[in-house]
Amino acid sequence: MPLPGTPEPLPVREQRVIAALQCDGRVTAERAAAVLGLGPRDVHRSLKKLLGDGSVQVLGSRPRDDAAGAMMLRVRVLRGRIEAITSALAARDDIPLIDVSASGDEISAVLLPGAGPGNRLVLEQLPATGAVTSVSAQTVLHVFSDATDWRLDVLTDDERTALTPESGPAAYPSPLDGPDEAIVTALEGDGRLTAAAVAARTGLAESTVRRRLAALLSGRRLLTQVVVDPRRLGMGIDANVWMEVPPDHLDAAGRALARHPAVHGALATSGTANLCVAVWLRDARALYRFLTEELTGRSITRTETILVGRAVKRPGRG
Repeated sequence: MPLPGTPEPLPVREQRVIAALQCDGRVTAERAAAVLGLGPRDVHRSLKKLLGDGSVQVLGSRPRDDAAGAMMLRVRVLRGRIEAITSALAARDDIPLIDVSASGDEISAVLLPGAGPGNRLVLEQLPATGAVTSVSAQTVLHVFSDATDWRLDVLTDDERTALTPESGPAAYPSPLDGPDEAIVTALEGDGRLTAAAVAARTGLAESTVRRRLAALLSGRRLLTQVVVDPRRLGMGIDANVWMEVPPDHLDAAGRALARHPAVHGALATSGTANLCVAVWLRDARALYRFLTEELTGRSITRTETILVGRAVKRPGRG
């Protein structure tokens, strides 16, 4: 069964609209309706409701180019002291993700790469905290997939292809110039802002915004990410699965698992447990099937599954 307190899932039609946004965060109601076989007014109402009440957020996202070198933290905390530690971690700009385990005694967090302060957190500050009983930190060596790659499995392949905009080869990852940086920054809070709204925020001409925005999207220098509570999609189980994989099978296992519909993040890391996948699944039975069927035949020698009880900080949600 899903964890207690799971909200009612959204209707399938609205889930399909969300999946259309995952393909193209700036898709119009008319385009989504034509591909999904729905009425444009129905799609417009769904978009207005989902985006208006906060059920769904569409955020502009920069391509990942610095994920390697981030640290995956696992912090064991005395019961009754978890709130103080999560609050302190959540206040840091270099920690974009914090989860608390269902058992209530472990924090999982991502620490972005950087200099001194991050190292001091791991080596000095957390270990010296009386509420913390242990800290482990694995460095991310390779990202097979992350949340921007995840797609809700409610569309056909043809629908997904039709909704996904064509893009050219990824642009060379040089720094954005001033106008492009201003456009990307404006869209990080709302990836569906109109060109007119972006122009008003940046002081750029609307025609300039349209031209540069099209180039940013085509060159994949600006992505869109849909943020939604997975429980509203019928996913009552949120879990992180840590695995030990021999080096000669690590890349193949990571790539294969990254393509699984349940996986919204797959990372190769340092340490004995060198592959971590984050999964959203319907219930405990689905998790059991994932562990016993999808992980077999991949030379995995050991697994550890951590159920997430509460997402404290995630993109758009903290």
